[in-house]
Order: sequence, then structure tokens, then C-alpha cells
Amino acid sequence: MKKLSAIFMLILSIMTAFSGCAGIGEKNASLITVYGIMAVLAIVMLLGYFCVVKKKEAWFTVLFSSVTVVNAGYFCLASSKTLEEALLANRISYLGSVFLPFSMLMIMLDLVKIKYKKWISGILLFVGFVVFVIAASPGYLDIYYKEVSLITVNGVSSLDKIYGPLHIVYLFYLLFYFCAMIGVAAYAVVKKKMCSTAQMAVLISAFSVNIGVWLIEQIVKIEFELLSVSYIISELFLLGLHLVVQEEERLLKEQTKNDGFTEEKKQKFSKAQKETCEFFAEGFRQLTPAERKIYGLYIEGKTTAEIRENLNITENTLKYHNKNIYNKLGVSSKKELLEVAKMVEKM
Repeated sequence: MKKLSAIFMLILSIMTAFSGCAGIGEKNASLITVYGIMAVLAIVMLLGYFCVVKKKEAWFTVLFSSVTVVNAGYFCLASSKTLEEALLANRISYLGSVFLPFSMLMIMLDLVKIKYKKWISGILLFVGFVVFVIAASPGYLDIYYKEVSLITVNGVSSLDKIYGPLHIVYLFYLLFYFCAMIGVAAYAVVKKKMCSTAQMAVLISAFSVNIGVWLIEQIVKIEFELLSVSYIISELFLLGLHLVVQEEERLLKEQTKNDGFTEEKKQKFSKAQKETCEFFAEGFRQLTPAERKIYGLYIEGKTTAEIRENLNITENTLKYHNKNIYNKLGVSSKKELLEVAKMVEKM
């Protein structure tokens, strides 16, 4: 956390240095430098995540990658010399901007232990792809920007655009994610999913800083894309919170283990459960070599398709072996087999 705080302070120092009392021309000229620093910082953080964090999380990989792509797009846009280059850079920034709120929402759901179906994330990914295609259409279609031109002031380029009929799609897309993240935060508060008020404050700050900056940019015309900084701050907040929660869970498990009060030891098996385990253990001794091989693959978490491929057997052959295994072990399904196997291991 100290390292994360140091990086956060560095970002603020950089912004202060480049937004000080310089003249207007100097400020504009320095914007490319600031965008460049933000892009490099995003890359360093992406590499640092892969090098420092031992247990990688898929959604954090998407988040850090998205922030890197966004900042690279902002830098390329500010450095563009032609309209074609600027539109390409604009597409790059939208690629990150579209999938960034998606990854933030997924991370928040995991942090507060909200379970969701895998198909939900699949649908959100598909919707994000559609929104990106619409946002990337300028230069080909006039549905997102009705008109667009390149403006260069003191060496810093930007797009002057008139929004088209489908620009509102992106606005509704962001609004959906803002509302969803607010809902997750509210759920976490009501259900007390965070261990402390500080953790809850960090969780809320992680997305509210982006909402606040985005609203400010809609109301006030600002030359610099403040979101390039707020995105980096958000990923720091979420990563820091994730690491803290992981450490607390690890310490809790270690403490319960040392105190001799693990869930396994606290669980008192009923007489029926003991009998089931004894029957299971006795039946295991009766398994044939082929059946033991299949049993071992189930314990390893292999699917039926993987087992058939591993052993080069047909579906009917596997069903035949399964029937014999279940009868000998006293279970009726693969799920029950795994559950009883865990109980036997705990006894």
C-alpha cells in the first residue's frame, strides 16, 4: 500500500507541475508531455502488475490493459498530424474506454462477493464490442460524429466534432455502468461486505472519481483529458483494495489454522455422514485400475470430455465405468462423489 500511495502522490505532483503558473502557450505545449507521461505510467503499471502480483486476476488484466490503451490513444491523438491519424488514435482511446468500466464492474462484483452467471459477462462483452464499433465509425460513417475535423493549437491536436445520432449510445452505455457500480456499492454498504469503513470509502472512490471527472468534462470545457489521470487513480484504488482484502483473508485463514479452529475441525460429522464415508472408503478399495484412473481424473477436476480424450474411450464406455464407480462408492452423481471425497479427506 505504501508503494501505491507513493505512485498516487507522484501522479499528483506531475499534474501540479504541468498545471502551474505557466503561460497559455506553454501549457498547451506541455499537454503532449503530460499525455506521454500518463501513457508511460500506465505501461509501467501494467508491467508492474504482471511482475509484482503473484496471483493474476483476469479482470485486473483487462483493467490495466484498458487504461494503457486509453492513455496511448490520448497521447497519439494529441500528437497527430493528420485527420486520419487523429481518428485512428480516437479509435484506440475508445477501445480502452469501452472495456474499462466493464472490467471495473466485474472487479467490484468479485470484491463484494456477488455471484453472477458467466453468460452475463459474455453479454456485457458483446455489448461493449458493439458500442466500440459504433464509436470507431468516424471516418467511415457519420452515425457517431456527423462532422469531424482536426484542430492543432501550439502543436497539440484535438478533434472538433459535431455529434451524430448514435453518439447517445455511448452516453447510455456509460450511464448503465455508473448506475451498476453505484448499485454494487450500495449493496456492499447494506450487506456490510467490506471489513472496514476505509475499505468501503476506497471502493466508492474507485468509480466516483471517474464519474465526477466525466461530469465535469461534460459541463466545463477543459483542454486536458482529466480521465487519463482518474483512470490510473481508479486502478490504483481497486488494486490496493484487492490486495488488502486478499491479505486479510490470508491472515484470517492463518490465524484460524494456528488456533486449531479451522472449518474442517469445527465441522462435526453426523453418524450418517460417517457411515457414508466409511462405505465410500471401503468401496474405493474395490475399484478396478481403470475405475481408479477415472476417479483420480474426477478429483483433479477434469470434465467428462477431457477424461474421454485422456483415456481415449467412448461416451458409452465412460458411462459404464461411472455406473460401476457410483455403485461401489455409494453415490449417485459426480457432484456427490466429489462432496463425499472431500468429507473423507477431512475425517
